Amino acid sequence: ERMRSLVPCTHRVRLLVRGAAAARMSSLSESQPVIPLANGLSMPVCGLGTWKSPEGKVKAAVKTAIEYGYRHIDCAAIYGNEHEVGEALAEVSVPRSSLWITSKLWNTMHAAEDVPKALDKTLADLGLDYVDLYLIHWPVTGNEGPEVTPSIEETWKAMEQEFRKGRAKAIGVSNFSAAKIRAMSTYWTIPPAVNQIELHPLWRQDALVKECAIMGIHCTAYSPLGSPDSAAMIKHEGASVMEHPVVKQVAADLDTTPAKVLIKWAITRGTSVLPKSTTPERIRANFDSLLLELSEDHMDKLCSIEPQMRMLHGNFWLKPAGPYKTLADLWDE
Repeated sequence: ERMRSLVPCTHRVRLLVRGAAAARMSSLSESQPVIPLANGLSMPVCGLGTWKSPEGKVKAAVKTAIEYGYRHIDCAAIYGNEHEVGEALAEVSVPRSSLWITSKLWNTMHAAEDVPKALDKTLADLGLDYVDLYLIHWPVTGNEGPEVTPSIEETWKAMEQEFRKGRAKAIGVSNFSAAKIRAMSTYWTIPPAVNQIELHPLWRQDALVKECAIMGIHCTAYSPLGSPDSAAMIKHEGASVMEHPVVKQVAADLDTTPAKVLIKWAITRGTSVLPKSTTPERIRANFDSLLLELSEDHMDKLCSIEPQMRMLHGNFWLKPAGPYKTLADLWDE
């Protein structure tokens, strides 16, 4: 099955990733399509997210997902549940080589000497010798002052070392603007394979997805349902994504759910996607989105929703002394 090379959005975004990174799907297993990355690896297109998954429920969720056909599990040190993911991985029958495990470097571990320590902890918790993808979680370290310290350059060069050691088969970033990635291009030896960002019809980020594609960087959609379960925590209006009239109308047309429409929208558009749930029925239903077909008309409607609205705004990283005083500073918008 091939993914559409032309993303049917209002500002049509042609996926210009070259060579092995051309946006297409092949088969990792009979039920799990993959998308090639610029470094030649193939990442399963639909992964299980583990952010905000309640303690004690993550292990069962990961086992359910893998047993149903998921081959991609998205983790992060800050989620505080990588040990549960590791327990699940130790008990499933699927071989390690058939799984894709992503983790992320937290903000407080950006110093060159801290990056390998952070990955040590993640690998120990997961019970693995390597992760398939290791991301800088945010372009943030928590310092106050005019510049991000330690610098992204220092952190990225340490990430490159982990790639060379084979402890991360691919490296990338998360929550990075095109401007921040372009700045990285002046010093990187190994470009990011992935930029994991918020993406859904109410926050399409057309320009960023296009620029990443031009640079050979694949975009993964986090919070594809608008992260309604974090609305109270960070004060956003995420519930509006699944409740948006256009999303609900497309779901009604196809006799399916808004969640399935949103997941398949992300895949049809050419991105990978990370729906999150700990409920077995929803985990399975989310994966079944792969079987849904969205017409050009449905995609055009979903890609024409206005106004656009970021849910995970990033206000919590703003400091009067910088380096990010405003959201415009953080997102370069």
